[in-house]
Parts: sequence; C-alpha cells; structure tokens
Amino acid sequence: MPTESVRKLRMGMVGGGQGAFIGAVHRMAAALDGQIEFVAGALSSTRERALASGRALGLEERRNYGSWEEMLERELSLPASERIDFVSVVTPNHMHYPVARAFAEAGIHVVCDKPLVHSSAQAADLLDTAARSGVVFAVTYNYTGYPMVRQAREMVRSGQLGEIRKVIVEYHQGWLATHLEAQGNKQADWRTDPARSGIAGAVGDIGSHAENLVSTVTGLELEAICAELTTFVPGRQLDDDASLLLRFSGGARGVLMCSQIEIGGENDLRLRVFGTRGSLSWRQEDPNELHFYPLEGPEQVLRRAGGYLGPAAARATRLPSGHPEAFLEAFANVYLGAAAAIRARQEGRTPEAGEADYPTLEDGARGVHFIEKTVESARSETKWTDARWRRPQPVR
Repeated sequence: MPTESVRKLRMGMVGGGQGAFIGAVHRMAAALDGQIEFVAGALSSTRERALASGRALGLEERRNYGSWEEMLERELSLPASERIDFVSVVTPNHMHYPVARAFAEAGIHVVCDKPLVHSSAQAADLLDTAARSGVVFAVTYNYTGYPMVRQAREMVRSGQLGEIRKVIVEYHQGWLATHLEAQGNKQADWRTDPARSGIAGAVGDIGSHAENLVSTVTGLELEAICAELTTFVPGRQLDDDASLLLRFSGGARGVLMCSQIEIGGENDLRLRVFGTRGSLSWRQEDPNELHFYPLEGPEQVLRRAGGYLGPAAARATRLPSGHPEAFLEAFANVYLGAAAAIRARQEGRTPEAGEADYPTLEDGARGVHFIEKTVESARSETKWTDARWRRPQPVR
C-alpha cells in the first residue's frame, strides 16, 4: 500500500460518461485504495456529451476534453510531471483498438475493458505496439480480482487438486430475454450491434469472462472447441446463448455455457474444477466462499479473510472476516495490480512476487482468439475446431 511520500497515479478516461454503467465502476474501483486519481477525460463519443459528463464529475475544465484525440494531444503537451500516467479505455468495443493503440504508441500506459478488440490482427498489433513502447497494458477481466478466485488459482496451481480432469464454467444472465435493443436501452443497443460489439454477442460479452476465469484458475491451454451459438430473440443480429465443449492440452475436458436470455439469471457466473485428488466450486453471486471437496475427507468451505488462505487471497482482501467484499473490491484489485506494475516500470524495477497481479494484454489477445474460434466452430460442419493460441511474433 502507498505511503505518504508516494504520489497518486494520474488516470485519464476515454468513454464512460453519462448513461454508461461501466465507467462509474472503473472510476470507483480505481479510487478505492487511494493510489489513483481521475484527472482527465474524453467521456463520450460526441463533444457536447463528453464535456457535460466531465463537468458533472468535477473535472478541471482544462482537462475535460471533447474527444480522445484532443485528450492525447493536449496531455502529451503537458510536462511529464503533470500528464496522465495511464488511460482507462471504457468505450464500446469497436473503439478499444484505435484508442488503446494511440495511447500505447505515445508511451502512455493502458487499462482497457474487455473484450480487448474485434480481431486477432488488431490484438497482434497491440502486442507489438506495447512491446515497442514499453507500456504496461492491463485488461479488466474483473472477476480474477476476487480473493477466493485467487485462492482457487493457488490451490490448483500448487497441485492440491491433482491432475485436472474436467472444468465446467457457466455464466447465466436474463436481461436480454426480450428485444431490449429496440426499446432504446443504450447498453443493449451497442452490445447487440456487430459494428460496435464485434462478431459475437453473449460469447463476446460474458463468454470471454468465462474463458478467462478458466485460464486464470487452471492454467490449462485450450486445444479445440465444439460450439453451438443460438440467437433466440427474433430480430437480434448476434448470438444470445452459447454451449461449448472444450478440449485442453494434456487431456482435460470442459464445458462452457453462457446465456443472456435465461429469465431469472442476474450475474450468475460459476466455476467448477475437478481433479484426481479433489475439486473446487465458486460462484460469483456468493463470492466470499470457495468450496473444496478433497478425495478423502468432508467438504471444506473456505471463506474470504480466513487465516488459512494463501498469500494471493490475503493480498486481495481488505476487510476482516464476516464483512462481505464483492464486485467493486474485485475490480479494484485489478487496478491495484496494474498500478503496481506501472510504478515498478516508472522506477525501473521488477515487481515483487504477487505485487503486479492483473490480467495482461496477452490474456486479452487470447480472449479475442477464443471468440473468433468459437464463432468459427459454430459455423463449421466439422465436430472440432482447432483453438490453440500462440503469442504472435512482433511485426518487423
């Protein structure tokens, strides 16, 4: 945690203005630990709304920008001691790539919402750009910030479950069970529009979280996919329901289900991991508990802030046991890890073990590949689609 001598990192934001749910979440999460201050923004796609949003949030007029291009130009004209340390990109998906690339190219660190971009070609270019400029680039798969997810990761990676045999991940929502995008709902409108959301609907919006959760906890590499995508709501352009069979390198198998038309589903993300020595179960709507089922012995219910948890879970915990921590705190842990990486980069040092714990640009690029391969599988007549991902080589 920061001491009095450590200044706050200065954050700029692109997107996330009036009427945007996720922008407010990012701002609250970034501010939670007192390490980051929101000082500049271009908060909407039109100049008038951007300026109005910035004024409503109390931005200084000189750093309340009408466009992200103006923000980048004017921030770069400031002395290094005043300009933003990083930008948070919380626009609809189609703007992630041009905004993130421009700021990364300029040497400004980036925190970007998921899914990262629309295509693997764009993702590869961002990997190359970030490598050349030397910036920290985080992707906000926020569910990885929960203490009990980090505990699950530690238990799986340390071998407590033995060899992993099967993984089941589910993400159930019901908010798009009707043609909500035709009723003026801003969130539904862009998420179901291929031009702004990308080639996938539910798979891109929440299936990408499910894929990342499996990868984060288990470390398994996806080898092949057998996918079925369905659009249940008449008139909708993208999928709103998905069922996938997964094959992992090494022989493990998996099932991934995600849906946004399951009436009664709110934000029901669940993960179960089965190994040769035991299994784990975690649910996002009850995030402070992790259920462990050893091969020999009774079920164990592990709770957040328990003294028996590992260092990763302890580092991600703020409150004593019995005081629930949830969505905002998990989101804040992603920002905390990215902030630690940025500080280490500025100081010319390598982060300490566990200090810079956040989803990386490579995680985001792999997630884009997953979306593409899922859509390819769903359109294919063959049973299995090769889904292996390898980090692209830099373009020279």
